[in-house]
This record gives sequence, C-alpha cells and structure tokens, in this order.
Amino acid sequence: MSDVQELDDFVKKYVALKSEIAKVIVGQDKVVDTLLISIFSGGHSLLVGVPGLAKTLIVNTISQALGLDFKRVQFTPDLMPSDIIGSEILDENRKFKFLKGPVFTNMLLADEINRTPPKTQAALLEAMQEKAVTVGGKNYKLSKPYFVLATQNPIEQEGTYPLPEAQLDRFMFEVNLTYPSYQEEVDVVKATTQNYNAQVDPVFSATEIIEIQHLIRKMPIADNVIEYAVTLVGKTRPNTELSSEFINTYVDWGAGPRASQNLVLAGKTHAASKGKYSPDIEDIQAVATSILRHRVVRNYKAEAENISIEAIIDRLL
Repeated sequence: MSDVQELDDFVKKYVALKSEIAKVIVGQDKVVDTLLISIFSGGHSLLVGVPGLAKTLIVNTISQALGLDFKRVQFTPDLMPSDIIGSEILDENRKFKFLKGPVFTNMLLADEINRTPPKTQAALLEAMQEKAVTVGGKNYKLSKPYFVLATQNPIEQEGTYPLPEAQLDRFMFEVNLTYPSYQEEVDVVKATTQNYNAQVDPVFSATEIIEIQHLIRKMPIADNVIEYAVTLVGKTRPNTELSSEFINTYVDWGAGPRASQNLVLAGKTHAASKGKYSPDIEDIQAVATSILRHRVVRNYKAEAENISIEAIIDRLL
C-alpha cells in the first residue's frame, strides 16, 4: 500500500475513531482532537482543568477506542518513584525479582501530577523521555506506543509542587479544559443519570498506531512551512533579532527548539487528520497555542496588566 493510500485509510479510521469517542464524551471536540494529534505524533499531553470536567473519562475512552492498555495513578505527596516505576523484591527462592509498576502500560494517566514531590515527578518524566526505566542497574523498555497524559487542577495550589519549565517542556501540548455549554451539560446529565452504558469499540491497534506515527514522520513538508514554525517560536524569545517590542515588554522567557520540532510534527498530524498530504501554515497555526502555552513565561508586568499567555500567542499569530 502506498503512503497516499495509507493516509486516505487513516482519515477514514480517524472519523470512525471520533464517532466511537463521541458515544461517551459529549462536546470537548477540540480537546479530543488535540489529544489524538498528540498520540499520533508520539507526544505527551498535560490536561489542565477544574475537577469534574471528565479528564479521566476522556483519557480512558480514548485508550479504549485506540485498543490500548490504560492505567491511572493518583499522584499524592507520599507517592514514591518505586510506586510508579516498580521495585525489586526477594522471591521465595531468595532471588531478586522485578515487579513492574503502573508505568508499564500504553497509556498512563498521571492524575494531579503537581501534587507529588519533585523526585517522583522526575522519575515519571525520565520514563516519558527515555521510554525506558532503570532499576537495580537493569534497563527495562516500556511498551510501544507509550503516552503519558498528566492532569493538573488550576484552582487549588496549596501543598502542590509546580512542574519546572524544563519538565513542562517534555509535554508536547498543554490542553485547557473549559466548562461545557448549556446544551452539552444537559446532554451529559441525561446520559449519566440513566442505566445506559455506551460500548466503545477499538478502531486502531497498537501496531497500527506505531505505523501511523512512522507515516506522519515521512510526510513531506515545504521549507516555507518549517521556516514559519521556527520563526514563530523565535518571535517568543525576548531581546532577540526576531522579537517585537511587545514581547520584550511582557515576556520573560520564550520557547526552545523542542517547540519548533513539536509544531512541525503536530502540524503534519493535523494535516493528515484533515485528509491533506502535506501540512501548510494553517496547520501550524491550528496547533500553536497548545504547544506554546506552557513554554512561554510572561513577566510580572504582563500579570499586573492581566495579559494572558493566550493573548500573547494570539498577537504573534
């Protein structure tokens, strides 16, 4: 099968995938699309939203529709690295045996990642980056494909350990969940207060997802689109040749080269999901806010004048 036929096949299955997810998830189309782009690009995502917006349900439903193993870890202040990675124990023959932790899965939901100390956060972020863990001097590869979808609650900050910028950069997207519309909430309440349980059927397999990730990387892209992505990221960096007076005034730190890589990769996946054979500038713009949101650090002046990160990114776009 040619790459073009494979892309056409992917578009059909992507539509079927969205309809399977819609059996359980009402609304949140943009959130679901962003998470699927992250998965097919091979990236991780950070979901930010107040409690009760179905963050866990969205991730669980996506994992079912993709035919992937799913595990959830509730991050707490007393969680240790061994609780997520696993540990060595002495078996009945007095030999060390490695008990795998929940990190050994295809899709891991790290619930409230900012509630656990930096040591445990670092252990998970190492697994995300290396796709492997080392215990007792032995290296253990994680399952493929492998995704971490972490959640944060933006309203309760007491007793939390905010992720440093270097660790936030490991996430391809920061996805903000908002309240549903009036009609969506009516539909949610109707669906969840009856005895009806929707059955989500898998549309993809783990092997197919890996093949699609390779296919997306092979997708051709014009030099001017790559240059647009790199220029856009360069404009976020204050006091550089590309930065404007607005950025110099309101931004402390801009995005690094990983943002440019993610913009191009996510742009390719966005284009593929829409049935295009090559991404254009509109595809880069469609994913830019979620990729740059957690990588651009505004200064005190921006906070004092109530200028949001989204407003700064919109200005650049």
